[in-house]
Amino acid sequence: MIRYLTAGESHGPELIGIVEGLPAGLPLKSEEIGMHLARRQQGYGRGGRMAFEKDAPEFVAGVRFGKTMGSPVAMKLPNRAFSKDKDGWPEVMAPEGSGEGVDPITIPRPGHADLAGAQKYGFDDIRPVIERSSARETAVRVACCATSRIFLKQFGIEIGGHVLRIGAHGYESWDQVRRETDRFIEKGAESLFRKADESEVRCLNDDLSYRMIEEIKVQRKKGSSLGGVYEIVVTGLPVGLGTYAQWDRKLEGLLAQAVMSTQAMKGVEVGLGFESGSRPGHDVHDEIIYKDTFKRKTNRAGGLEGGITTGMPLIIRGVMKPIPTMLTPLDTVDLHTKETVATRYERSDVCALPRAVVVVENVIAPVLANAFLEKFGGDSLEEIKRHYNQHAS
Repeated sequence: MIRYLTAGESHGPELIGIVEGLPAGLPLKSEEIGMHLARRQQGYGRGGRMAFEKDAPEFVAGVRFGKTMGSPVAMKLPNRAFSKDKDGWPEVMAPEGSGEGVDPITIPRPGHADLAGAQKYGFDDIRPVIERSSARETAVRVACCATSRIFLKQFGIEIGGHVLRIGAHGYESWDQVRRETDRFIEKGAESLFRKADESEVRCLNDDLSYRMIEEIKVQRKKGSSLGGVYEIVVTGLPVGLGTYAQWDRKLEGLLAQAVMSTQAMKGVEVGLGFESGSRPGHDVHDEIIYKDTFKRKTNRAGGLEGGITTGMPLIIRGVMKPIPTMLTPLDTVDLHTKETVATRYERSDVCALPRAVVVVENVIAPVLANAFLEKFGGDSLEEIKRHYNQHAS
């Protein structure tokens, strides 16, 4: 099965990713992964870091002549911020030496991992927490997970996402969103993300896009930040991925873990989700019909029932909190002096939600790929295709 590990710090020399379990013979092109990395760096409300980091993966193991070898795939992403011309990061993040002359950071930011991380690991300098908990890590996570996305695409499974709400502006109901998205979903989820990418905030609705951008401008002037809600859709999934047999193998739970492991996420729902709690059962559950095969009239379940895919599009929603680094400070306490002080400012986005959509699109891919491999597995892409085609016939 596929698993991945990441290593590296926000301002260290580079980010490292290792992906294990990809079948042999899978075509991998750095350009295809780089496309999703470039998408991750776009979106209105982004901060200064995105202006100069130009992420492109460099394969260093596991790929030969453009195809996987069945062995672990290793890749790296250099951090341009580590340049000797950029704020002294080689000294601040030096792997060796005593750290003499490097000023410690002792002011934790509310809403960030700063204080909890320093308390957990016993740091008197918050810099190690900032470096690893930073959303910069999501760059290499996108690179690792995009390999699973490429694998799924071999079987017609597509992933796409869009923004539903930023701050006070967004769609009002599930049904309103479905009217906006259905025509794209019918063509496959990639058409959804390509249309959403035409908006600076990755929203399909032009009027909402305008209002979201205007609110970001307002909060930028106030020195604050914004979060919001997004939706990820997966098309082409066959019936029967996942299981109800054990709690820790249910697909809803595994997908929720992938979403919630992404920085700044505070909630996740599948299908109608939280809205189903305010509706009667007749307006929640999907009636079953038979036309050549079993189908459902609607898809309020979001493509999952009992931890198993239904063959309908998978629909997942997540909520991202506002970025905790803000130009207008909040009160905090200095770790050393224990005195109340204002928070320090690290270069940051005003609203990272449009970029987070791309991250979540990719981090769910290994979960789905593993469910697919559990049902149709093999050691090579050719073998898996044989198993899948036998099942389909």
